[in-house]
Amino acid sequence: MTQPLELQELIAEMEARRRRVAEGGGPERQKKQREGGKLTARERLDALLDPGSFLELGTFAQHQGGRLMQGVEAPGEGVVTGRGTVHGRQVFVFSQDFTVLGGSLGKMHAAKIAKVMDLAARTGCPVIGLNDSAGARIQEGVDSLSGYGEIFYRNAVYSGAVPQISAILGPCAGGAVYSPALTDFILMSGGSSYMFITGPEVIKSVTREEVTFDALGGADVHTRKSGVAHLSYDGDAAVLAGVRDLLSYLPQNAREQPPVVPTIDPAERRNDRLLEIVTPDQRRPYAMHEVVRELVDDGTFLEIQPHWARNILCGFARLGGHSVGIVANNPRVMAGTLNIDASDKAARFIRTCDCYNVPVLTLVDVTGFLPGVAQEHAGIIRHGAKMLYAYAEATVPKVTLITRKSYGGAYLAMNSRDMGADAVYAWPTAAVAVMGAEGAANIVYRRDIQNAENPEATRARKIAEYKDAFDNPYVAAGKGYIDDVIAVEDTRRVLIRTFEMLRDKQETRPYKKHGNMPL
Repeated sequence: MTQPLELQELIAEMEARRRRVAEGGGPERQKKQREGGKLTARERLDALLDPGSFLELGTFAQHQGGRLMQGVEAPGEGVVTGRGTVHGRQVFVFSQDFTVLGGSLGKMHAAKIAKVMDLAARTGCPVIGLNDSAGARIQEGVDSLSGYGEIFYRNAVYSGAVPQISAILGPCAGGAVYSPALTDFILMSGGSSYMFITGPEVIKSVTREEVTFDALGGADVHTRKSGVAHLSYDGDAAVLAGVRDLLSYLPQNAREQPPVVPTIDPAERRNDRLLEIVTPDQRRPYAMHEVVRELVDDGTFLEIQPHWARNILCGFARLGGHSVGIVANNPRVMAGTLNIDASDKAARFIRTCDCYNVPVLTLVDVTGFLPGVAQEHAGIIRHGAKMLYAYAEATVPKVTLITRKSYGGAYLAMNSRDMGADAVYAWPTAAVAVMGAEGAANIVYRRDIQNAENPEATRARKIAEYKDAFDNPYVAAGKGYIDDVIAVEDTRRVLIRTFEMLRDKQETRPYKKHGNMPL
């Protein structure tokens, strides 16, 4: 059927306008983007979303003028927004286009982002931000600051309602960094992305320090030193694949359960290899990563913040096809003690799991909180309290397994029965006490040792007595603090059955506006 000439002209104009928006800053700027090892805004969406699933929204949005913006073109307002699917599940996305005015954020740019965030909240779907922006659009003045405020407000209000994930794929500086910081997860591209409040030039003028962009706020800095970012990858494509992987462990929203992923890994599989990994000798460190991978489905463990606060492990895995969040001490780093950073890392991860109905498995091998003047003066009391608060606050199924040591206040901080654990197990290698046998014997039997004819022999005898009396799992089990002492090789079977038992757990708490977490 032949279309009227007038309609053909209108359609041709629409297509021409659409092509102009799709070109972003034009071929030359897109070429420069690719030469820098980065994908364009739309190529990133193609890599993130299921093929053919993207529905663009706000395509023809334009800036609202103003004296400094007259005659300035900004196709699509420098950001591509819309919906698509990941693993067949709907998500909302925005992808900042650095080729258009450096991806700078103006009022309409922010309005496009706010629109998809609102739609994500209303429909109960994750929102993913692909950040690549020079920051606030100076030409728009306070309007650009207002735009950031609208986004930050939504980040906070929708926090815990729907998953929010930020991918940092280029610059993210100044006030712009606070939106990713308010989201659940930050993933960075190594070598091509950075985050900081004040840049190298400002720092040099104020403090006389000279630093490069990467050394100030690159992926290595934020995944190893600051703890701001959760994961880093080499290149945009790898980051976006990481986002897809992360989403597979999370539900669409706080009202749903995480997706179940079928596995051929038998629930009854024995864990004989664990007998080789963990020994009763408390002085011999072992690889907790290997313990985790031996227990979970197909040995797959997505560790979160793997390079920061390495004395504790946090990450996602599956048991019997169901998502679990794992928190575990790492005996190979600082003997698995809890310090300020480890407490913050664990508390944040536990609360994230609780937000999105991911059960928590805690693997315990801890001697206590890290002693020292520096830790005390930096607030280990306040930071350690965050862990206690997070576990007590969480209402998801919580299962604890004591693999070896569980001493002192750290026994409580690692989700003991008293802190709300639904089930607590221990291996025969476990020891639960106020402190280790040697330290305890030196205190409890100090006078006996001092007054003995042979102090060393007496000390050795008293240490043995203390071990027999306290430094084992059976005293705690006898008092009901441990539900069962299980065979090491049966651990996977026991854990899967326990989480199955807890699947329909419901827990009601006293009414309150919100708790007052020690921050």
